[in-house]
Amino acid sequence: MNNQKKVVIYSTPTCHYCLLAKKFFDENNIEYTDYDVQANPEKGREMIERSGQMGVPVIFVGDEMIVGFNEEALREMLGL
Repeated sequence: MNNQKKVVIYSTPTCHYCLLAKKFFDENNIEYTDYDVQANPEKGREMIERSGQMGVPVIFVGDEMIVGFNEEALREMLGL
């Protein structure tokens, strides 16, 4: 039974909060798509268009967005 919402994270390799978010997803067996906006400028533009944000991480859970790493909000959005 997998009714999990699609999780997307826009990140950079050097971003501490990006690493924390990905570690959180891994520890909770959450599948996610990771876009490295440093290596992929097109995804960087997409992130800015979708979120209006320049900073990372920008995380989408379904249609809901979180800027930065907020474990409590992610747990709530993911039903953990």
